[in-house]
Amino acid sequence: MVNTTLCYITRGDEVLMLHRVKKEKDINKDKWIGVGGKFEGMESPDECLLREVYEETGLTLTSWACRGVVTFVTDTPDGPFGEFMYLFTADGFEGTLKSCDEGDLQWVSRAFLDDLPKWEGDRIFLKLLWDDAPFFLLTLHYEKDRLIKAVLNGKDIL
Repeated sequence: MVNTTLCYITRGDEVLMLHRVKKEKDINKDKWIGVGGKFEGMESPDECLLREVYEETGLTLTSWACRGVVTFVTDTPDGPFGEFMYLFTADGFEGTLKSCDEGDLQWVSRAFLDDLPKWEGDRIFLKLLWDDAPFFLLTLHYEKDRLIKAVLNGKDIL
């Protein structure tokens, strides 16, 4: 299992999104996602969050919250792959936005966000975030890039 973080930084009605277009071999190629990445060494989720956000955006978070844990299970030719993703939102930051070597950063209106290409499971947890759901556990099971099962707090929802 891999441990990662993902953060949706908000500014009023806008969300900072990363359009993953710069890496050739990228599972997220052409998708719009939040910012984050893999844990290094013995980092805690918040240490990983702060480091990844700074590395990818140049911003230092000043107000953030862990909103849930998403478990990804993906069937691959080499067997199942798993990831625990600590999902955050942030509404306070300082610094100047810089360019990112993983894609293009853009402030996007939440009203427009649903129209952007993203993973099917992202739509589930984004709705939970925007509906201000309490802390949640979400398991998303993919076959290749197709979501085949979703379990929210122990209950099948797909």
